[in-house]
Amino acid sequence: MQASASSPPATIDVRELLAASGPFGPDDVRAIADSLGTSPTTHRELRLTVQDLQSSAERSPAASVRLGVGLYLLGRSSEAAAALKSGDGSALSLFALGLAQAALGSSAEARASFEAARSAGYPAAACTAAIANTLRAAGQLEAAAEVLDAAGSEETDSAELLAARGAVGVESGSPVETVFAVLEKAVAVDPGEPLALFCLGVLHDRMGNDDEAIECYQRSLQRYPATVGALINLGLLYEDRDEFSKAQDCYRRILDGLPLDAPGRDEAVARARLFMKDSTASGDRLLDEQEQRQRDRLEQIMVLPVSDFELSVRSRNCLAKMGIQTLGDLARTSEAEVLASKNFGETSLVEIKEMLASKGLSLGQFAEPTTAIEPQQAFAEPIEEETEIHGLPVTELNLSVRARKCTTKLGITTIGELVRRTGEDLMECKNFGVTSLNEVRERLAERGLKLRGE
Repeated sequence: MQASASSPPATIDVRELLAASGPFGPDDVRAIADSLGTSPTTHRELRLTVQDLQSSAERSPAASVRLGVGLYLLGRSSEAAAALKSGDGSALSLFALGLAQAALGSSAEARASFEAARSAGYPAAACTAAIANTLRAAGQLEAAAEVLDAAGSEETDSAELLAARGAVGVESGSPVETVFAVLEKAVAVDPGEPLALFCLGVLHDRMGNDDEAIECYQRSLQRYPATVGALINLGLLYEDRDEFSKAQDCYRRILDGLPLDAPGRDEAVARARLFMKDSTASGDRLLDEQEQRQRDRLEQIMVLPVSDFELSVRSRNCLAKMGIQTLGDLARTSEAEVLASKNFGETSLVEIKEMLASKGLSLGQFAEPTTAIEPQQAFAEPIEEETEIHGLPVTELNLSVRARKCTTKLGITTIGELVRRTGEDLMECKNFGVTSLNEVRERLAERGLKLRGE
């Protein structure tokens, strides 16, 4: 709900803006939205103010507009639409109603509200951009492009319109250089334009420019309401950097903050829950600083030579015959193996155990259990009719961002190379969890294929 690129105030009084009887326009809405992205206090103040407006016994049409705007910014679009329909019919009321309807997936109603808002005097560029975004969200890219092409000359340089044009270009596969130029121009007009920043993040993400992508996603989330796409993509990029707590914060914002009436909520929550599970598992596998220090200390102890310790001649000779030179060698040798050595008795065994205990080790502590070696299952070469499928690029499977990145890291370029890998091979790739493995299995199953050994 932005109408200008003026800088928002450093601090705002939400109650004063929403509950007072003074003027209330697009710039005020913009100030609240900006503050919501940077100040947790604003969320609390907005919720309390909305509660007060809802509890008011007699609410004027103008107060209904303020309530509707507040509800929309909190993500409660159904309630927002109901309140705005009781509003004063002003340009702001109609535009806010269109945003709530668009959030609910009612594209036809939203478009009618935006057109009515433009007729009532709401900034034309914002209305045109909102209509195009509504059509784009409904999958009508050509119709969205037509709306943008028909915009007046006074609208074409607005941040909203440029962002909408760039978003259509991203989804329709327009030349990257052209789309970049449009989106960067939008950000130059309004440095906080969320849609433009999100689309720039997507483009940088596709090209592997992770630093730029993260920055764009972060900036796009500073203006509310936050988008699910930005949170998911940013979370995945954080995971690639082993910053699992930050990734989990992104997924948690979806799980805790996505409105109950948001379109596609069930799918978005399911994805966020799976990503949260994988991220938590990956994060648990990382050693924290204390564990790493303990590991480094253990490695230093393990390489200490046994000759540095005072041992009896018999013990020293027995260890030398067994080829044991360091404490690590001893820790990897079982008690039975030591006792099997000639002339190595109970007295020497106690002596060795005491020496190891002085350094926090024990005999056989790291001895590997003997296990039968399972024969490796041979890979069945594809029969003639499968050869064509095996030669297809792995991109034909339409894998998710996470799974696709892992196949790239493993050097897998074709479907044939993928089916030659086992599930264990894929799981060795960092951040490739059970969710991604099941996804690969499902995509292969659609083509009658399986991973090696399955």
